[in-house]
Parts: sequence; C-alpha cells; structure tokens
Amino acid sequence: MRLRNLSWVVFLVLATLLPALVGAQVAPGGPGSVPTWTSGGKDGVGTSATPESKVWFTLQGGVMTEVYYPRLDVANVRTLEFAISDGRSVWLESRDLEHTTAWADESALVFRQTSRHPRGLFTLTKTYITDPARATVLVQVTFRAAAAAANRYAVFALYDPSLNNTGTGDTGWLENDALLAQDGEVASALAANPPFAGMANGFVGVNDGRTDLLLHQKLTWRYARAEKGNLLQTAQLGSGTSWTLALSFGESPAEARANARTSLARGFAAVRADYVRGWSGYLESLRTVREPYRKQFRMAAMQLKAHEDKTHRGAMIASASIPWGEATPSDQPNIGGYHMVWARDLYHVATAFLAMGDRAAAERALDYLLHVQQSPDGSFPQNSWLDGRPLWPSTQMDEQAFPIILAWQLGRTESEAWEKHLRPAAEFIVKNGPRTAQERWEEEEGYSPATMAAEIAGLVCAADIARKNHAADDADRYLKLADEWVANLEKWMVTSTGTLDKNLAGSRGGHGYYMRINNNTDPDDGFQLQLNNGAGAWDERDVVDAGFLELVRLGIKPPDDPYIVRSLAVVDAALRVATPNGFGWYRYNHDGYGEKPYGGPWAPDMIGVGRLWPILTGERGEYELAAGRDADPYVRAMMGFASRSWMIPEQVWDQSDPTGFQWRFGEGTGSATPLAWSMAQFIRLVVGAEEKRIVEMPGVVAARYLRR
Repeated sequence: MRLRNLSWVVFLVLATLLPALVGAQVAPGGPGSVPTWTSGGKDGVGTSATPESKVWFTLQGGVMTEVYYPRLDVANVRTLEFAISDGRSVWLESRDLEHTTAWADESALVFRQTSRHPRGLFTLTKTYITDPARATVLVQVTFRAAAAAANRYAVFALYDPSLNNTGTGDTGWLENDALLAQDGEVASALAANPPFAGMANGFVGVNDGRTDLLLHQKLTWRYARAEKGNLLQTAQLGSGTSWTLALSFGESPAEARANARTSLARGFAAVRADYVRGWSGYLESLRTVREPYRKQFRMAAMQLKAHEDKTHRGAMIASASIPWGEATPSDQPNIGGYHMVWARDLYHVATAFLAMGDRAAAERALDYLLHVQQSPDGSFPQNSWLDGRPLWPSTQMDEQAFPIILAWQLGRTESEAWEKHLRPAAEFIVKNGPRTAQERWEEEEGYSPATMAAEIAGLVCAADIARKNHAADDADRYLKLADEWVANLEKWMVTSTGTLDKNLAGSRGGHGYYMRINNNTDPDDGFQLQLNNGAGAWDERDVVDAGFLELVRLGIKPPDDPYIVRSLAVVDAALRVATPNGFGWYRYNHDGYGEKPYGGPWAPDMIGVGRLWPILTGERGEYELAAGRDADPYVRAMMGFASRSWMIPEQVWDQSDPTGFQWRFGEGTGSATPLAWSMAQFIRLVVGAEEKRIVEMPGVVAARYLRR
C-alpha cells in the first residue's frame, strides 16, 4: 500500500511538470472523482419559446447547472461557472463570491446572475438566453473592478460537462478556438467572442483547471485532450471586460461547433431580440390577471411552457431538476430525477394551461398521455421517460383516472379516443379500483381519499363520454360503481377511534376524520402503517393528510360536509405551520421526504424531515373558493414561497432555524424548484380567485353529487 501511494505521488508530480513541456499531451489520471449532479433548488430555468431550439438551461447557487439537450430527460452539464485570479489569489463563484439571480425581462425567460466579491473588489454579471434557432445557450459576461485594478484580474470559465445524462465517459479536446466534448450521440462546444486566451482539459479532482488555478493561480496544466472520464474544461477569457460565451450542442462535434459559431456570429443582442420576441408573443396569447399577481402569473405560465419537451410534444416534465442532486451520483445514465412525466403532474399542468388560455398545450398533453404513455391494457405508468418507457414500476390509480377527466374537460368524446383509449382506461379502474398500490404521494397501499376522489370523478366523466358514444350499458356500469364508492367513503376511510380529533370534537359536533390511507376497509383496526423514508411504523388512524380535499375539488363532496370540516381541523392542528410568507402544510405527519434534521440533503439511506409543500396552500385556497370565501391569502402565500427569481418550489423550509445550510423560513429547499405542479396550482388558484370558482372542477361530477 505504501509503494502504491508513493507511485501515485510520483505520478502527480510528473503530471504537474510534463504539460509545460509537451503542450499536446493527453491528460493522465482518468477517470477522475465520482461525479454528482447539483441541488434541485433552481433559481431559474430557461429555453426559447420555439420548438427548433432543443436546449434548456438551469441556474442555481450563482452558476449555470444542468443543461438539457436534445430532450428534457437528457442532462449534459453539471456546471458552468467562472473563476477570477489576480495572480496571487483565486475566487470561485460557487465557493467564494456572493451572488443573486434576477428575472431580467418580464417578457421572456431572461435571467441575470450577479457574483460579487464580499469586500466589493469586483463584480461578475452573467445574462442567459438560448438561441431560438439552434441548440445554443448564450451567456453575456461582464466583469467590473476598480479602474486602477482591472488589469490585474484574469477571468476563467470552468465547464463541467456531464454529457448524455452521465458525468463519466466524456472526452474533451481543443479545436482551434473552442473546447469540444463528446459522449455517445451528444457533443458540446464552448466558444467565445472575443476568443479564449487559453484552454485546457483535465479530470476532476486530478488535473482539472479548477485544481490548477487553486494551486498556481493561473493555467499551467494545458492538456489538449482528456479521454472518457469525469471531464472538466477550462478557458481563460480574452482581453477586455465583456464577453459572449456560446455553449452549443449537437449530434456530432462538427454540429455543436457550427451551432456555436453561428450563434456567436449573430451576436448576443440580435439573438436576445428574437428570444424575447418569441416569449412576449406567447404571453400576449394568454389571459391576463390582476395586479399584484400578474408578474408571478407570467413567470408560472412561461415555466409551464418551458417544461414541455420539444421532441415529444405534450410531454411536460415535473421539474427540470434532480432533487438534492448534489448527493446523487451521476456515474450512471439512469437517473431520472424529476425530468420524467407523471400522468398526475401532467393533468395538473394541462388544466393550468386550460385556465390560462393555452388550450393547444392541454390538447398536446392529452395526446401524449393517450398515444405515448398508455399501455395496451388501458393503464398509465407511475412515471416514464419522455419516449414513454416506464421508469418506476408501481400503479397509482389516480393516474388512471386523470387522463379521462382531462379528456372530458377538453370535450374529447370522439369515437376513436373512446374506443381505443378512454374506455380501456375506465375498464382498468373498474377491474382494479378503488384500492391503489400507491396513493398520490407514491408510497402507501390501500384506500386513499385523494385516489378515490380521482377514480370516482374519472368514472363519472367516462360515463358521460360513453353516452355520447351510444354506450349506455358502459355508462350505467360506471355510474353505479362510482355511486357505490361514494356511499362507502366514510365507512372505509373515516376513523371514529383516532386520537387526533379528541381535543377538537367538542366544537365540531362529534368524532371522525379522514385518514391519509387505510390498508383495508376497516378504518378503526389500528393497523401499523410503515411509512417510507425511514419514518417508522404508526397507527394508521393517527396519520393524516389533506388528500380528502380532492373530494371537494372534483365535485364529489360539498365544502361544508361535516367530515370534511372536522378533517380540516385535524389537519390544521397536525400539519399547518405559520411561516413569514403565510400558512404552509406538510404532506402528512411523520413525513421523511425532506432535508435531514440538520439541513443536509435528503438521501434514501437516512431519515429526513418532510417540509412544507406550496401546492397544499394552493389546494386549501381552492377549498376556500368552494366554500365561498376569499382565496387571496393563499395566493399571496404561494407568491411568498417563490424565490427572488419567481420560482415556486416543491418544498419550503419549515422553521426559523436555518441550520448551517442557511435555509430561510418559508422559502425553498434543495428538493425541486421550480415544480411544475406548484406553478400550475398557482395559475389555477389565481384564475379561480378571479372567477370565484374552482376552474378545473368537472361539471358533470358536480352535477351528479352536489346539485341534485
């Protein structure tokens, strides 16, 4: 072992000295350190409004993070950040500088990051767009320092590719004035105007440019090539204080290089004008909402459009992020993160598109569900890659129903859709419901109020479509079963012996509240529910969530139903937290899907703490609408949960103690930001608040159960 360590030291010494003598040397020491992705708490997601430009960028922690190409389920970048050297010290953006991210143009997804030296010695500003005509991310970079000191500094770009959805296997090389890289069918090119003053390739943690700069304050390891490893490419920016960088992609290095060259030749200002024109035109096609909600509404609308894939149209991913990606290795190309399609999330996004006035997008979503995701037996997978290949293996019964509800909302009653898609989906519910292998939190098996609400609504919508297709027998069967399930809701899922309402019952006129889930049809048998994420076993009667509100949202139960009202009191007592930005709710008590107690990233092998979910604030707001009350406090809370760049997260921090990770009470965590479902819920709530109704409630369901 000592001899091996000595050999390694000798190797590193040689690796340090030889490049200065042999400029064309191939970097040794691969493959480098084990790579990871980055935090899911993004500050911005951007792409053009055009389908021709199949590239998306994400921003987090002051730098650019995952870039997706040619589809939203293929990540190709870990980070692109900058380093500044004065010849004696080196500052890395992500480590040493203070940074902010701002939405730079309210008419488009233009974001600006500003990195500042803590003592004000210099400022680096970066503005991000994509070329609407090709797969290029353009970054306008400006460096500012005191005039007398400006010439002391050198600025370096540190590009960490993770091509083809993995951080290993990348090969990089120099070609004229560009850095090229390739892994399989994905290639990238990084170039600049003015051209780079120097370039290098290396393996992360061995001989990469970041390590070189930290050791020597300048580029000394000028490897021309690094093969099949965890690659990092470094470039010193040319003379001046303003540069345009093009990070381009293609199926071949030649295509990537041509894209970079063309985008740079057009210039940042010209490309930005086209980029903004596309987005502003899209916004003009949508409905408007009143102040002070208009700005957040516009961002949410653009983010939903940005989360639609441009190859598989209608495939709208849950989030352009990998939750707690900094703790997720990227050494295999099989990490889906949240850049997958869930039928549940897609339903929520599609109904938001309908509410904001983009019916065509909602139609594309339904077409994707029916023609790409749906299986021959009529079922829909738990989630899938964009081409429809299932990723996780479970069956969630609400996801079988939502496509039917969406079809009804869109008026898609044509015979082909009925015979080939909607009837098979309804029959799958008949054969397999109401019990579900997993409820909407994708964890537990049994009888779930939220799942049953979707199943009942799906059957009623299917019955209406059946009648329009002269299938009266089918319609009668579906309605009879839906009515039976409605009649058994309280019998199967309301506990009268749970302990959570004992101190609340005196003012509520009795006992009984909806459980999160029941493993069988006896809600009072005290079954020990084994919770996910290491949260332990608990009496199922004392585990609650607000899923029963789906019974109100979908038109099955009135808002003043006594069990709904009592269950709300239980949920508020057990799950509600008053944050500086408004009320938030946990998914359920004892939830373990969130940061560790000390604030570190969630991991499947350690117990976490579930935090507050903004979508639950939105759902509560919709309930208040149904009850005839003001939803504006919930709209304002959802806006408050958004980042300073207007991204609404999956989860927000739930306590005043930020821990060592500096989380802010009532603001996003490292889970997933933006979450498309959160953005969609905000849109539906704002529109609902203006129209004084739940805009996505299927009228045929409400007519059957609320308006008799």
